[in-house]
Amino acid sequence: MVCLSRTSFFWGVFLLAALASEARVLQSSGFVQTRNTRFFLNGSPFFFNGFNSYWLMHISAEPSQRNKVSDVFRQASDAGLSVCRTWAFSDGGYQALQISPGVYDERVFQGLDFVISEARKNGIRLVLTLSNNYQDFGGRPQYVNWARNAGVQVNNDDDFYINPVIKGYYKNHVKRVITRVNTITGVGYKDDPTIMAWELMNEPRCQIDYSGKALNGWIQEMASFVKSLDNKHLLTVGMEGFYGDTLPERKTVNPGYQVGTDFISNHLIREIDFTTIHAYPDIWLNGKDDNAQMAFLQTWTMSHLADSRTIIKKPLIFAEFGKSSKDTGYSINARDSFLNSVYLDIYNTARSGGMSGGLVWQIMAEGMESYYDGYEIVLSKDASTTSVITQQSRRMTALDHK
Repeated sequence: MVCLSRTSFFWGVFLLAALASEARVLQSSGFVQTRNTRFFLNGSPFFFNGFNSYWLMHISAEPSQRNKVSDVFRQASDAGLSVCRTWAFSDGGYQALQISPGVYDERVFQGLDFVISEARKNGIRLVLTLSNNYQDFGGRPQYVNWARNAGVQVNNDDDFYINPVIKGYYKNHVKRVITRVNTITGVGYKDDPTIMAWELMNEPRCQIDYSGKALNGWIQEMASFVKSLDNKHLLTVGMEGFYGDTLPERKTVNPGYQVGTDFISNHLIREIDFTTIHAYPDIWLNGKDDNAQMAFLQTWTMSHLADSRTIIKKPLIFAEFGKSSKDTGYSINARDSFLNSVYLDIYNTARSGGMSGGLVWQIMAEGMESYYDGYEIVLSKDASTTSVITQQSRRMTALDHK
């Protein structure tokens, strides 16, 4: 039997901790790529379980609050979560990244630097979203207001997609983010493999043209612009998955309405590397029972999977899903059952060359009650849900080694 002295023991513990930390960092080496309907990392298929935490930069702008970001990344890594989707925008208003067109708060930008640095430390890759369809954190309405206040003739928020001045504002923001050099790591964003992908906008919608054609022009222009700045990282649109006019029969899969997107044509654009869907049957089918909502979810998932495989021929990520505590009859068990059902669909399709991963909405830190939206999951407090998430992570990780 080997007997270690107290000093040797502590040095051994320190060394193991250092090696574990290094191993997490090294997992982030290499850029994630796509080939046909799968993601690849360093030449091998890449499967993952991930999460949304939109608030990371917003919280990190206050150095005294950065422990919340560190805690979430550490807990997420411990649960096997390896991809995080978060906002790389905050337009106007309180603690804005972009105070006005082209004017930025360096303190908030350094908050985003911290987010990327902490993600790297914990072996987590990021999907960074560049704008919002909604007025939360500014988004499309703020861009239109900026143009209106500058004397530009605008009609409504959909001018975001067609007005050259507003499109210029957006391009300037994209360029400012992508060409940023991280003040903590010294690595340019466009050169950092910690970033898995850019996302043009969170849940784009367009009311002036429900066919999806108007939005298609904007996506083509902005996707080409992003790729002209950065051809190393993947790019996606940020769509929920609503169908448009490309395949009229597919519109029956929508939850009774259209939102001005076309899942097929919008993702067929060459510069777009993968497809996404979101699903909130509790909102979209409000008033329907759980069985009806789950039946819709199954059809929604399988339809988009089939189209991603056979028509678009690109990988699919289930980029947002969750169950709200505000739903009638909600319970922790109901949430766990819902998540497990979605996770099994993702896993079973991944085994046969379908989805490569999903991003649950959403993970938060302790002490963030003012941010709660009903879908929040606190890994350090919600033990049963954390167990469901960890089990899925293990399933997806096992696919990496088959």
